[in-house]
Amino acid sequence: MADEIKSLDDLKSAVSGEAAVAEVEAPREPQRDSLGRSYATGKRKDAVARVWIKPGSGKFLIRNNKGEYIDYTKYFARPVLQMILRQPFQIANVEGQFDVMATVAGGGLSGQAGAVKHGISKALQLYEPSLRPALKAAGFLTRDSRVVERKKYGKAKARRSFQFSKR
Repeated sequence: MADEIKSLDDLKSAVSGEAAVAEVEAPREPQRDSLGRSYATGKRKDAVARVWIKPGSGKFLIRNNKGEYIDYTKYFARPVLQMILRQPFQIANVEGQFDVMATVAGGGLSGQAGAVKHGISKALQLYEPSLRPALKAAGFLTRDSRVVERKKYGKAKARRSFQFSKR
């Protein structure tokens, strides 16, 4: 192969030919359980969400700490958090076509909303693999790895020093 490549154009064509072979994949199969649902876990900060989606009228239920399912507008009262939860459906153009059931644990409300969004995105692409490119381009299938930095000894917080006193 090395004796065939004599110019930069030959190198580009050889590389693009190899890349085309590497990109060919078997088409993904939808993953659904016996009830026709897709399941995924989503994570953000310290929050973990288990999310089930199935075709329906757009019901969105979150399991609270008492074990009962309530509407997401009551659990996530802030409009910004509700908008975050609707984003995967808007990107995939399937708003109102899926029912969602989710349980969340750990973290605060913002982290939980991010975890549910991540779980919805993963479950959507498992239910309908053709939605994967749109969700991937929007960055919804990647776990946001930003977490709180740990506190160091000799410091007031992770980086803040104690107040300096000359005397």
